[in-house]
Amino acid sequence: MTIEPTGGNAAITASAASAFDGIGWHAHWIGAEAPSGGSPASLGATEAREPFHRTIFRTTVDLDAIPAVVPARLTADSRYVLIVNGVEAGRGPARSQPRRLRFDEYDLAPFLRAGRNTIAVLVTYYGNPTAFWQPAAANGGLGLDAVLALEARLGDDWLVTDADWKVHRASAWTAPALEGLEGVPVERVDARELPDGWADPGFDDTGWPTAHRRPANHIGGFGRTQPPTDPYGALLPRGTAAVGGERVAPAIVRVSSELPFALEPGEHPVPRVRAALDGHDVSGDLETAFPVAVPSRSGSATLISLDFGRVVVGTVHISLEAAAGTTLDILYRERPHSKEESESFSIPITGARYIARGENDRFDAIEVNGLRYAHLLVSGGDASAVITGVEVQERLYPHTGEAFFRSDDAEIDALYAAGIRTVQCNAQDAFTDCPTREQRAWVGDGVVHQLVHLTTNADWRLARAYVALGNSPRPDGILPMSVVGEIESSGGFTIPDWSLHWVHGVHNLYRYLGDEQEIRALLPTVERVLRWYLPYLDDRGTLAEVPEWNLVDWSSVFVTGRSSLLTALWARGLREFAELSRFAGNPGAAAWADELHAQAADGYEDFWDETRGTYIDHILDGVAQPAASQAAGATAIVSGLAPRARWDRIVTAITDPGTLVVRSWIGGEDGSYDEVKIADQMHGIQRIDWDPEREVVIAEPFYSYLVHDAVAAAGRAGDLVTLMRRWSQFLVDGYDTFGECWGWGTPVHGWSSTPTKDLVQYVLGVTPGAAGFTAVRVAPSLGPLGFAEGSVPTPHGSVRVRVEGGTVAIESPLPGILVHTDGSEEEFAAGSVTSTL
Repeated sequence: MTIEPTGGNAAITASAASAFDGIGWHAHWIGAEAPSGGSPASLGATEAREPFHRTIFRTTVDLDAIPAVVPARLTADSRYVLIVNGVEAGRGPARSQPRRLRFDEYDLAPFLRAGRNTIAVLVTYYGNPTAFWQPAAANGGLGLDAVLALEARLGDDWLVTDADWKVHRASAWTAPALEGLEGVPVERVDARELPDGWADPGFDDTGWPTAHRRPANHIGGFGRTQPPTDPYGALLPRGTAAVGGERVAPAIVRVSSELPFALEPGEHPVPRVRAALDGHDVSGDLETAFPVAVPSRSGSATLISLDFGRVVVGTVHISLEAAAGTTLDILYRERPHSKEESESFSIPITGARYIARGENDRFDAIEVNGLRYAHLLVSGGDASAVITGVEVQERLYPHTGEAFFRSDDAEIDALYAAGIRTVQCNAQDAFTDCPTREQRAWVGDGVVHQLVHLTTNADWRLARAYVALGNSPRPDGILPMSVVGEIESSGGFTIPDWSLHWVHGVHNLYRYLGDEQEIRALLPTVERVLRWYLPYLDDRGTLAEVPEWNLVDWSSVFVTGRSSLLTALWARGLREFAELSRFAGNPGAAAWADELHAQAADGYEDFWDETRGTYIDHILDGVAQPAASQAAGATAIVSGLAPRARWDRIVTAITDPGTLVVRSWIGGEDGSYDEVKIADQMHGIQRIDWDPEREVVIAEPFYSYLVHDAVAAAGRAGDLVTLMRRWSQFLVDGYDTFGECWGWGTPVHGWSSTPTKDLVQYVLGVTPGAAGFTAVRVAPSLGPLGFAEGSVPTPHGSVRVRVEGGTVAIESPLPGILVHTDGSEEEFAAGSVTSTL
């Protein structure tokens, strides 16, 4: 059996009218096992969740003719792959908190045919939380193992999941437990235990048992088996586009001679491949092409190394011919393997294992991984094998519309493209940090992804979903640092300032979309985030001794004692909340925020360093400390706490190349995290190895979004063209994405993509002129560029701007304001306008 990926799927877009009315479903929740009887005296489930497993559900339907449209919707706990007549139709559901479970809609008509049709659904249940899934609160019938709900309209009839579906709890798939930073399951497939052809129409499933209806099994559940039910509530539409992409083959294939040593057996494939790679120079292996013949492996193994030329993100598919028992251990890497680096806890432990059945063999990954390199270790079996092909089916959020940026500087143009690619690699069902190591939806990171989407992608649904997904506060009002996954599920400590970046994301929605009802719904959470900080206000109106993990940035900034950084980030949130409250018609809430902001501004003067012309990081025991980071000066500007008359002087101080230094409390010189530094940080030890009286620690790529906002606010947007050239250091050796930090971290990190949005917002100068983009503001600032042009999405169509030789040409579906280089403003009507700057 071969699962044929379609590249995308047949999902009905969220903008299309749904074929289903209301929240009630005809379908029943079904599972492989009968529900437990429950206890009348119990108010909650006592059963333990099942560990990682996969369950196959099948049904057949005979059709005399195919309806023009066959609308269907389905969801599962935890994830599903929908296969109709042997062809993959889609995957889901999108990540969500369990009580906000999403469903997907499809048109099945293109997959159906006259006669007998087979629908098969492979459902993964993760058991323990992962980076992108957290378990529901089980109730004895649901939330314990793999369950499915599917319904489709066949003319006047309904096809629904019920007790007549066939089910097979597959033992072929297993996964080792996740540890440390690991968040992506490593799937192991023993094809000898997998029914061959299980998704094909001709497969004989008569020996399989039938499924069981699964009720909400508690005192208030009334045995209900049809959604909506506890613990998932009213099932919600996906709300975002289906992912898809190209099928990508490796650019380079290398094969070793047989490794001259036997590898120790192991349950985890990654350590086995690493052991084979340690001390082995892959560059010296024979460069070849598929098919790759692998000799008999009696007591040894063969290593095949692949380079895809750049980081790709999706599912791996391997076709092979091999004897039963042949083992294919796979390691995914974002960078070339080195023994020293692989020992770092931050290096991704991602890969897979496939054990051949001896016929009709093919590995089709279910889990999405990010990788540039893949290493295949072939061992076991009693005959030679042939690897006939390896591909990655990319599964990325679509980048749509006609946005572009061009200039007379190829380096700058490459930065624009790299930011789009970086965000796309970190955009599937949510904005994530990196596709290779974690795939977590950090609530602070995503604000940069959101801005890139708002400025370059005509589809803004994921930009909205970022805010909706993050709107999941702890009982005390602050947000988890990462949502939907083991971090939120644990309820543990958070990064409080990540919530303040999420607040900025809400403000971005106000500026770009201006949906009053949406903003009204979000304002209570925004206010709770801001109020969380109130116990830490000192008598000067600034924040002091704030607990939990005040990350701010990976650069070496200080947040202990009285913190200028936390105060200013919070003050930016207060200003944005006040503006949002006035927009929503709540002047009282706005006045509350304004008063707190004014008090903070008074106390914030204590951080001003007149000699250096910027703000220091913190004050300890009443004594101003000398460290003055780039982040501190920038945040003073964007918060509005620094008087406007100081802004130019601050920008000069924090962008002077003669004083800037790169420092990080946790970054190592070997490209990975430094465990000694991290241990020191945990014990409150921060070693200063720069001159804090004179030197300024530069912000890392993430916080640079805020630094660049400050530079532009100070009227120096043209400087950004020079400042963003620092990002070119990432675009080497074939990589076309931005890395995590200066000199260390992952090579594809979404939070580093600020140059792309800067080129739109500040160089072309296209931003909303009013809430909801009902007008456009164009303020070009090309700096050293002689020419630039681009197209920018809005809810009303694209705005095109071309600037050359002091002349600007604008084509806009909206009226707007052109801001000249001297600051004067010129109104223009919708249509085409040309003006001299």
